[in-house]
This record gives sequence, C-alpha cells and structure tokens, in this order.
Amino acid sequence: MKRTDLLLSITVMVIWGFNFSMIKLGVSDVNPLVSTAARFAIAAIPVVFFIPKPDVPWRYVVSYGLLFGVGVWGMASWSITAGLSSGMSSVLLQANVLIGMAVGVFILKESLPTRKLIGAIIASVALVISIAFTNGNVTGFGLFLVAISAVSWAAFGLVVKASKTKNAFVFNVWGMLVAPIPLLLLAVFIHGDQVLAESIQQWTWNTSFAVAFQAYPTTLFGYWVWNNMLIRYPMSTVAPLTLLVPVFALISGFVIFDETLSVPQVIACSLFLIGISLIVRAPKKAAPIVLLSVATKH
Repeated sequence: MKRTDLLLSITVMVIWGFNFSMIKLGVSDVNPLVSTAARFAIAAIPVVFFIPKPDVPWRYVVSYGLLFGVGVWGMASWSITAGLSSGMSSVLLQANVLIGMAVGVFILKESLPTRKLIGAIIASVALVISIAFTNGNVTGFGLFLVAISAVSWAAFGLVVKASKTKNAFVFNVWGMLVAPIPLLLLAVFIHGDQVLAESIQQWTWNTSFAVAFQAYPTTLFGYWVWNNMLIRYPMSTVAPLTLLVPVFALISGFVIFDETLSVPQVIACSLFLIGISLIVRAPKKAAPIVLLSVATKH
C-alpha cells in the first residue's frame, strides 16, 4: 500500500474509532435503529440529488445499502444499547478482519503470505483476550448483534468488489439512500410505531451532534476513502486496517465516557498494532540482480 494511502486510511481509522463514542452519545436518548436511519438520511440527502446513479446494477446498490446501513451500523449501534461499551463494541466488530481475509483468500483467490498469516493469528489472539477480559461489559445479545455487524462488514466489502464501481463516493451515497427506510421499518416491527414519536420527543442537541458526526466525517468522508482502498488494493490487505479502530475507540471511550482500559485490553491493543504491522507492511523488494558481460579477448 502506498504511504499516502496508508496515512489517509489511518486518519479514517481515527475518525471511526472516535465514532463509537458518538454512537453511544446518539443512542443515549433515542432508539439506535432510528438514530442510525437519521445518520444515513442526512448523509445521503441532499447530496444524492446532485450526483448521478452509479453505473452499476441496482442489486449492488440495494445490497450495499442493506448490508452497510442495517447490517453493520444498525446492529453495531443496537449492540451498545444491548450492553456493550462503545470500546468493546468496536473491539468485537474487528472479527470482520478475519472474515474479510478469509473471503479474500477463499472466494477472491487472493494470496496470503506467511507474514500476513502470522499477523492474522496475532490479531485473533488479541480478539480472544478482548472477549475474555471485558470487566463485565459484554452481554450475550450484544455479542450476537455485533457478530451480525462483523459478518455484514465483510459482505459489503465483497459487494463493492463485485460491483466493479469506478466511483466510490457516488456508489456510497446512493447505497446509503437505501438504508433509512429498512432501519425504520425494523424499529417499528420490533418496538411498534410509537418508537418514532418517542424518538422525536427524546431527541436532544447531543443526538443531533452525534448523528451529524456519524453522517459527515464518518460516513461521507470515511467510506469514500475506504471504498477507494477496496477498489485499489486486495481485501486481505485493506481489511486488517480496521484493527486500528478499537485502539482509538477504547481511548475515546475512556476520555469521553470514562470507560476503563484494563491491562488485558492494553495488551490486546498492542497485539492489534503488531498484527497490523505484519499484515499491511509491504514486503521488501529483492535487490535487482545485474548480469555483467565480460568480454574476453582471444
């Protein structure tokens, strides 16, 4: 991966890490599915009226919107109200990295060098540590929801690849336009139509700020960069970058909500960083072999 692309991707990982605290802020008073629907509605509108539909079949746009909007962020937001801390939700979501690498290897037939395999093993160990030493901030239902989110993350990356889209920003915006209605319908199906009126009544300035942060720097900017990286590089290289997200999410959760960082969590973060360095670091190029022709006089 080019250095400029790597730095841009890391910047997005910082934003995405901080975003988990914004999700927690946004769902403190309002139903998580409703607040997620608002996030994607204001991210897509009015931008969608100024850009043409991406030159891909509708099935890719709709699949992306459902997986990305409902599957990833609807479930991740819900997992926080289901008992996960914002930091732990981000950590457990990183199972998508292992799924993404597996998809890259077994479905997309991408190669997996030994160095990346070792990095994946280290990352897996870090994930186990994070689950085993949670200070009680993991619930069974929350774990189920974030597992759906992780699988959906890997799946939407596959949709981006399969669509062969050339304009990541346009594809992202039109895909987001699909998400709000299914999210609201799911909220009404689970909680009844009163959930909409209750959400409006309970809406606060904190909710507005949190939703705006999720819509603009996180979604419009972040996923424009992310989808571009998916288009340019193998999934097995791009997916592991998200291992940086829980590092920044745990830090922001500690700073904003006073969520504690246990010693095992610090160890897990360190292991994440080691795994990333092994997976995304470009292999050293072998020194060129120069053949010299020696002319001999007879």
